[in-house]
Amino acid sequence: MTAAELDPEDAKLITLARSARGRTGAAEGAAVRDTDGRTYLAATVSLASLQLSALQAAVAAAVSSGVQGLEAAAVVSSAESVEPAGLAAVHDLTPSAPVLLAGPDGAVRTTAV
Repeated sequence: MTAAELDPEDAKLITLARSARGRTGAAEGAAVRDTDGRTYLAATVSLASLQLSALQAAVAAAVSSGVQGLEAAAVVSSAESVEPAGLAAVHDLTPSAPVLLAGPDGAVRTTAV
């Protein structure tokens, strides 16, 4: 599925996740949308003292801003599936929030719920 076939708000998440990944050169980029429509984005964090997937970092950014729930999330990665810790972080806030997984080209490969 291409971004053009998605709901415009979900396509925006893919675009933001791609930009986070591209800007930093990280393995992954992610974006989440809260229940008020605000978006938060992040890239993979890989420090000697801190390791976070892009999705974990995006959820952390949202939570640190006071978010209580998420509508949806997107991850841009070469991986074949959304990593479990990031998926769990999304579902800690909203168990039914879909997480789109797109390749580096922006094409959606799967949706995890």
